[in-house]
Amino acid sequence: MSFRTTSSSAGYVEDVSPGRGALPPRAWYPESDAKSVSLNGSWRFRLSATADAEDDSFAAPGYDASDWASLTVPGHWVLQGHGAPIYTNHLYPFPVDPPRVPTENPTGDHLRHFDLPRGWPAEGGATLRFDGVESCARVWLNGTELGEFKGSRLPHEFTVGHLLKPSGNVLAVRVHQWSAGSYLEDQDQWWLPGIFRDVTLLHRPAGCARDFFVHASYDHVTGEGTLRVDSEAEGRVLVPELDLDVAAGEPVTVPVEPWTAETPRLYDGVLATDGERVPLRIGFRTVALENGLIKVNGRPVLFKGVNRHEWHPRTGRALDLATMREDVLLMKRHNINAVRTSHYPPHPAFLDLCDELGLWVIDECDLETHGFTEQGWRDNPVDDDRWTPALLDRAARMVERDKNHPSVVIWSLGNEAGTGRGLTAMAEWIHARDSSRLVHYEGDLDCRDTDMYSRMYADHAEVERIGRGLDGGTGRRRRLPFILCEYAHAMGNGPGGLADYQRLFETYDRLQGAFVWEWIDHGIEHPELGHAYGGDFGEELHDGNFVCDGLLFPDRQPSPGLLEFKKVIEPVRIEGDGTAVRVTNLQDFADLSALAFEWSYQVEGETVAHGTLEVPALVPGESAEVKLPAAPADVRGDGETRWTVRALLAEDTAWAGRGHELAWGQVAVNPRPRPTVAATEPPVRGERLITLGPAAFDARTGALSAIGGVRVSDLRLDVWRAPTDNDEGAPWQPDLRYGTLWRTLGLHRMRHRLDAVEAGENALTVRTRVAPAAREVGLATVYRWTSDGTRLKLTVSVTPEGDWTVPLPRLGIRFGLSSADRVRWFGGGPGEAYPDTKAASLLGRWEAAVDALQTPYVRPQENGARADVRWAELGGLRIEGDPEFWFTARRWTTEQLDAAAHRTDLVPGDTVWVNLDHGQHGIGSQSCGPGPLPQYRLAASPAEFSFVFTAD
Repeated sequence: MSFRTTSSSAGYVEDVSPGRGALPPRAWYPESDAKSVSLNGSWRFRLSATADAEDDSFAAPGYDASDWASLTVPGHWVLQGHGAPIYTNHLYPFPVDPPRVPTENPTGDHLRHFDLPRGWPAEGGATLRFDGVESCARVWLNGTELGEFKGSRLPHEFTVGHLLKPSGNVLAVRVHQWSAGSYLEDQDQWWLPGIFRDVTLLHRPAGCARDFFVHASYDHVTGEGTLRVDSEAEGRVLVPELDLDVAAGEPVTVPVEPWTAETPRLYDGVLATDGERVPLRIGFRTVALENGLIKVNGRPVLFKGVNRHEWHPRTGRALDLATMREDVLLMKRHNINAVRTSHYPPHPAFLDLCDELGLWVIDECDLETHGFTEQGWRDNPVDDDRWTPALLDRAARMVERDKNHPSVVIWSLGNEAGTGRGLTAMAEWIHARDSSRLVHYEGDLDCRDTDMYSRMYADHAEVERIGRGLDGGTGRRRRLPFILCEYAHAMGNGPGGLADYQRLFETYDRLQGAFVWEWIDHGIEHPELGHAYGGDFGEELHDGNFVCDGLLFPDRQPSPGLLEFKKVIEPVRIEGDGTAVRVTNLQDFADLSALAFEWSYQVEGETVAHGTLEVPALVPGESAEVKLPAAPADVRGDGETRWTVRALLAEDTAWAGRGHELAWGQVAVNPRPRPTVAATEPPVRGERLITLGPAAFDARTGALSAIGGVRVSDLRLDVWRAPTDNDEGAPWQPDLRYGTLWRTLGLHRMRHRLDAVEAGENALTVRTRVAPAAREVGLATVYRWTSDGTRLKLTVSVTPEGDWTVPLPRLGIRFGLSSADRVRWFGGGPGEAYPDTKAASLLGRWEAAVDALQTPYVRPQENGARADVRWAELGGLRIEGDPEFWFTARRWTTEQLDAAAHRTDLVPGDTVWVNLDHGQHGIGSQSCGPGPLPQYRLAASPAEFSFVFTAD
């Protein structure tokens, strides 16, 4: 009998060290005149169930892997048919026993055969570079082991020149899904093993520029920049535009234009050493903590940011350059000026784009140990000296790789890793290595190691207290600037309350902005489900659709939340009365010379005149009153009228074309005339029907059945909506989880009791009580119908009965139409809006298909309401409201919407269900943050509202 013992070669998997054999970290640069070979493409792949299931013979030249699968690198094997992804927010998907990992440890062996290109120099060395491998890799070239490494989203390089052959080279990489490094990588995202970033072979000629540090500061008083490029190799720095040719390491001061996120001025240069010419893109800027504020080039900045995970619905975290550029362009076009690279350094090409197009960057280290919160942070690696070398290695690999990017203004130690000595060591190392930037870490509430006070999801009241300096804490903390590194949880319908936060940021200097969580939904394309989320792959532990909490849908289409955010953070504010507008420049650095302004005049939502508006080139923070032209004289004056003023790009830019809209404002002139119906028609009772003007009602129940030739079904009071992710709330906030509270009360199963049908002299009155079973609360509801012979008016009166302790989801009427394909309306649009998410709702006339009114949230939920609607036309009916109302139409019921787990569960029916709401409960962001503010909660209180129906 024989026994197989554990291979000693696998001991590195559970070693807390960062690895062995890799070169020291250095600055990343995408190209030089030295040759390079991309090893991306099709690799041979074999998956094993454990770390020791196979021997190492596959790494030897001549190994026959012809029966192995093909795998695309960069890529994740679980997204290419080998195993399955796992989603957890913070729970480790394996037993917590650091640094041990399970025996069941999916291990992918990768093989790549390659030849050196023609003309590859015979002299000099070579480096093999991996830009990202999850979570632990062991590497061989031509049968010689190079070493192993951990640190999934960080670069690792190996010296390989002495091993290369002109042809027939064999690169072998063994990748383990779980390792000691996994304990440091418990970020809220999918667990996706594989070689997911580029693999490159770089020629290293003698005298090459291995590492260099570009120091480019700016003096806002003198307007001069000081440049010094420290280089490992001797060389010269050439910047032709500045007429500079200086030795590396020599400082030089010249007049320059500074770099900012608003004006991303870059100077092209070259670092020329004996063996290599490296292109430089130099941005002059100075970051400082001064008088309790984060300042760039002498001015405080206000971050209007997002947290960005790297994501693509087909390739996961393996992003191509086009996708990265699309992200930055979308951010710029939606007025976003900052990004936190949650929770790891991004692909380095993304930072090149931030330099080029202009974004402030908080560059975050690849570190999170959130799962240790389940045991009160006991055994947390960041407070265990054995792990400190790994932490310092991760900090160094981030800083050294990204130090030459002007867009990076803040280093972040990581995320949700508790506190401990290891974090202090990281902060001390970073401060010593790079004094030109600030250091962030949200978990350091005393700000011992950081240069700013940072929080997640603090509610509006607390943020205001912090802004006023009433937050307590240490004296050091109170002297530091404040940012919300995460807020406005963008999960499903929402986030709500953005405008209320922004008012605080603009009121208190100490509040220097915030970063929405997060940029994109991490839905995975699925042939049956549309987009899959946690639990759809049979995970043992998962956190459901909590992974879909972005401002973009997985296909990178903007959500209503992104459009709301764009409006809330617009760089120009336009307010006013009927004769003038007040224009304010809300930018930090740029004046308004790059913008053009246009006005338009609307009557009943329809534009009848337009023109240009001359606005001075206001400097940041400056305002001006700008007179509007005289109202058009040839339009009737009995309708609702208003001005709309837009701020547009005057010329093409690198990120958007001429005419791109940055901001807008509307100014009311004449108010809306209210719809009236003279009650002249008496109801006529027949044996089966009651007729009233154009309408027919059931004589027994008083239920409306038709208006003119339009069939209407099941018209009744409605208070239920399919709870949003924010209605459902977070498990740790049970007191305000409205979805649960509503279901507990029974608002999803309301009963309608008929009390009376009264056909009076000029009105049909139907009295009902609407209430949930098993509860004493109810809503006494009266429907009063009147007509002038052509139009039909419904007045609904609602009186709460009993002790209502929770707000209502909605309050209005719902009915079905047998045919309705398109909708025209005068009100807010073009997209959805709710009480605390309607800053971007522009009043006007809109038209859309019923299907286009639906917002495709990955998990179906309440969506699609249009706000402040004056009238709507669909299915042969015109509906006017008094007061304005919320309008929703869809081809499935609210109950069907509530029951759906994926969009593919929603099957359109023959009936279009229409909601006309007098009120809607706010949205908030309680899927992780605060719920709706009090002013946006829909209290159960007496209400009366009317609708006027006219058949075509």
